[in-house]
Amino acid sequence: MISEAINCIAIELNSFLRNTLNVTEDKVSISSIMNQDGSIAITGQNKIILTLINIEKETNDFGTGQLADNAAPTNISLLIMFSAFFPGDNYTEALRFISLVITYFQSRNVLDHENTPSLDSCINKLLIGMVNLSIEQLQSIWATIGAKYMPSVLYKVSLLTLDDHTIEKLPPLISAISSTSSN
Repeated sequence: MISEAINCIAIELNSFLRNTLNVTEDKVSISSIMNQDGSIAITGQNKIILTLINIEKETNDFGTGQLADNAAPTNISLLIMFSAFFPGDNYTEALRFISLVITYFQSRNVLDHENTPSLDSCINKLLIGMVNLSIEQLQSIWATIGAKYMPSVLYKVSLLTLDDHTIEKLPPLISAISSTSSN
């Protein structure tokens, strides 16, 4: 489900950028920024790099309040970062592309099956919101990645999936309480 969500976001954002900029090539690439050996993982230039930063468990699970034989699904959120990977002389283009990413998600903060044909059937909808970071938090993310700062923006993607196969059998409801006494 994580891969499908990230792929869908890249497809939709690429479509928006192709239409807005009148270009034929994809401008969004799904990639880590650095390889495990410390080398740069990004191929090509003048791209927006979509990177998964973290996976979080949603604390507000939307349960039915009924008991079931098996556990309810875990609802998660993804923290994804869009980084503008442009050479130094294209810094203003990097800023322009980050602005376009922000513009896109301002108008499309919910991706569902009605407005997003590429959304995988295993996902009900994606709720997407920008995350504000302090300078210290931003510095910590880039230090953890092991790369130098690039213009970037972080978004939280909530995966709200209703899994109708999770609950296979509900226990019977209590219909009466009887008391028996043994004397």
